[in-house]
Amino acid sequence: DDACRLVQEYGLEADGEYALPDTVLNLLRLGKEGQLEDTPKSSHPAFCDSPPLCQTVLVGNNRAAVMAAANQADQLGYNPVVLGTRIDGEASVVAGTYVAMAEMLSQQREHHGVGSYQIAGLPAALIAGGETVVTIPAECNGKGGRNQELALSAAIKLKEIGLRDVVIASCGTDGTDGPTDAAGAIVDGASVDRIEQTNTGRCAHDAMKNHDAYHFFHDDNADYRSHHLIQTGPTGTNVADVMITLVK
Repeated sequence: DDACRLVQEYGLEADGEYALPDTVLNLLRLGKEGQLEDTPKSSHPAFCDSPPLCQTVLVGNNRAAVMAAANQADQLGYNPVVLGTRIDGEASVVAGTYVAMAEMLSQQREHHGVGSYQIAGLPAALIAGGETVVTIPAECNGKGGRNQELALSAAIKLKEIGLRDVVIASCGTDGTDGPTDAAGAIVDGASVDRIEQTNTGRCAHDAMKNHDAYHFFHDDNADYRSHHLIQTGPTGTNVADVMITLVK
């Protein structure tokens, strides 16, 4: 009854503005008429505690993914720092935070490896997990995802402050970022110049304005020197996003 009421309330009926598929409406009708069993109640045997009929085991989460990345960074000789697993907010704003932290860490090189109040020695790996967002205006027709937008914003900021020896990657653990075939993107301080110089007509700021990171990063020639998209294919799991900032 509750489901049928919502169908009527939100115009989801067959002749409504947002009509549901006939198969769904038919399923609801059969349930309302008592021809199909309703949602199991707490007394259903499936929820019986003794003996338990099912067991739920958490085999992975974002923390596991982030810690695995930190362990790998350590094995590769970086000093890993886990920033957290609940990172959220506008992708472009979060990108600026990562760049700011990378800039502070990179200043150690100017002081012969000694910096005041640094969170890690060089080379450093700042690793974080979570999910950012991208606010899309109604008239936008760009293509991308939160991870690609984060990477593009970071690339622009890295260029603006002239920061080199820094690499920033952001990707979805499910292998998909937005409506694209990419999981995310990886950039450095030369990414913007490299792409704009080898692809006539591409502009990082225009791509950012139009939320069109995918087309900016996409390499028509599949040249490894300018390919910035991370394309893993579906991974079969989804534990949010992982973002990595490497400072040499």
